[in-house]
Amino acid sequence: MGGHVMNARENLVRQALEGLEVSDGDLVRLHRDPDFVTRADPARDKVALVSGGGSGHEPLHTGFVGRGMLDAAVPGDVFASPNALQVRAAIEAADTGRGTVLVIKNYTGDVLNFNIAADLLSKTHTVETVLVDDDLATRSEDEGGPGRRGTAAVVVTEKVCGAAAEAGAPVERVRDLGREVVSRSATLGMSFQAPVNPLTGLRSFELEEGEIEFGVGIHGERGIETRPAAEAADLVESLTSPLVESLGLGRGAPVLAVVNGLGATHGLELSVAALELRRCLEGQGLRLERTLVGPYVTSLDMKGVSITLTALNDELAELWDAPVLTTALR
Repeated sequence: MGGHVMNARENLVRQALEGLEVSDGDLVRLHRDPDFVTRADPARDKVALVSGGGSGHEPLHTGFVGRGMLDAAVPGDVFASPNALQVRAAIEAADTGRGTVLVIKNYTGDVLNFNIAADLLSKTHTVETVLVDDDLATRSEDEGGPGRRGTAAVVVTEKVCGAAAEAGAPVERVRDLGREVVSRSATLGMSFQAPVNPLTGLRSFELEEGEIEFGVGIHGERGIETRPAAEAADLVESLTSPLVESLGLGRGAPVLAVVNGLGATHGLELSVAALELRRCLEGQGLRLERTLVGPYVTSLDMKGVSITLTALNDELAELWDAPVLTTALR
């Protein structure tokens, strides 16, 4: 199989999950038929936090299973939602009797299957939901449309909810904190090169030399505009200013930022993006109080970056700072 480290295409995700247990078996436990991942040391008495979605975004979500974050993650195939039976089994495995909060990215399959699972357990389990819809590129005036996509704000949501659950917050409070994070967050991404899906061998879109795609999605979706490439300062400003405007951030407002690599962007470049983000925010009178820089919500091997801003308050900052021990964040 040229171009990808894999055996049979149909075994890619399952073998990757087995590999995760090899590398981090002290943190995660893989369950079979249906497939999902839980903490290796299950919590005894706390609200359970469960998330998931298509594979190809690693370390999301399996890399965030552990103390202070997720109790279970449910992976689908590459860019495909997990099924409702997987989600139901993960809820049953993670729930300690204190209730479960599902963190769901706003994609049709995820929303459908996570809600079906919640309905299937409605007589025996308390299940609350947080819908993450932070992608400004899919902002629409249509009331009946699918709404904004869920992207890297899901990491902030899972971290804050996970810290609250670990501290003993009740299920309604964990849910409300998650919804507050979503309401205070927005994301935009851009790409120099689209990803190649290992299951098909096809690149999701093509760009000419010297072009970027602005407003891309994490499943290799094209953006809202093809633009000329530019220096880092201009690229970062073009992503950041719409986020500041959308969130209504005034001078002196404290923010948390996620500078997220989409899969094939080197750490050197992400550090430059982080520098330019600080300059951009300070130039607008904003306080960059927390940052997370790295490939946390990827799109296979997409060459690009996304920026997420979350308007902070004291409580959210304290929960963000709380201890966490997962494969990807510790």
